[in-house]
Parts: sequence; structure tokens; C-alpha cells
Amino acid sequence: MFDGFETFRIPDERPEPERPRRTVLTKRQERTFLLVIGVNLLLLFVAPIGGATLFAAIRAAFF
Repeated sequence: MFDGFETFRIPDERPEPERPRRTVLTKRQERTFLLVIGVNLLLLFVAPIGGATLFAAIRAAFF
């Protein structure tokens, strides 16, 4: 039942853990990414004004 330790050996060195690769965006991907961020920032300020205008128009139409 008992297996001796004669065949067991400690590894000399530990393998280096793999580092996750950084993805590098192409120029087109970077431009598209910045465009999407820009549109979202623009809508952050414009959408509440447009929403308030629609709400006022609906309220004026029905009340």
C-alpha cells in the first residue's frame, strides 16, 4: 500500500505563469472607439433636453 519516495523528485524550477496578452487596437478600431465615446458624451447632454421637449409636446397635445 505504501509507495516509497524514491521515485518522487522536486522540480528544479517552476514554470513562469503566462501573462495575459494586451490587445492593441488598430487605427480604425481606435477611431471608431473614440467616435462612439464622443457620440455618447454628446447624447449625455442633448438627450435630456430632447426628452424634456418631447414630454412638453405630449403634455401640450393632450392637456
